[in-house]
Amino acid sequence: MSEFREPSPVNSVPPLILAIALLIMGIEVVFQMGNRGMLGGPEAIGWRLEAIRDYAFSNRGLAWMLETGELRFDFMKRFVTYPFLHGTLMQALFAAVMTLALGKFVGERMAQWAVFVLFFASAVGGALIYGLFLPEGPGLIGAFPGVYGLIGGFTYLIWLRLGQLGENQTRAFSMIGFLMGIQLIFGVMYGSDSRWLADVAGFGIGFFLSIVLVPGGFRNLQDKLRQR
Repeated sequence: MSEFREPSPVNSVPPLILAIALLIMGIEVVFQMGNRGMLGGPEAIGWRLEAIRDYAFSNRGLAWMLETGELRFDFMKRFVTYPFLHGTLMQALFAAVMTLALGKFVGERMAQWAVFVLFFASAVGGALIYGLFLPEGPGLIGAFPGVYGLIGGFTYLIWLRLGQLGENQTRAFSMIGFLMGIQLIFGVMYGSDSRWLADVAGFGIGFFLSIVLVPGGFRNLQDKLRQR
């Protein structure tokens, strides 16, 4: 008789989401090793700053493309590279853990490709909205707009579930309300900048994109539009 084995929780995480989390932590490990002189020699101390300079989302780069009408690869690539850069080890660790946890939950109810699209569409869209509203704002790093997109997907799934149970669907927004409250408190205590706009935009994109990404969602949307 074969021995029963408890399934590993990592196995249920969509592979693409797992790859995102591993890449976030892998890059941060390289930075940490460079800071401690374990890799790259003395110049490795500046690796993080060099990476931020070359791969962080640039508001001014977006403004330049809009003004000139020219798409420049150096600026375009930053829409998908900035989520993998973080200012500290704790930020990277928190982003990776949140990506895994939310990706696992959403991935149990959506296709794996859909969870991947949800993360990156929210990251790209969050940066775009942030850059459009604040063309002179500071650059953007961190996976949090994408993570907030997954929170948007999580919220939509809870919203659907509460509706099926006939319960108050506004309860689905308790998580985003709590997180925004925490951000407000830290902003008052330690000072805050405008980069929260990218997080909120990521959440909104994730929530509304989930309407068509859930199984049967696009068909349900078509049916509702035809009824109007």
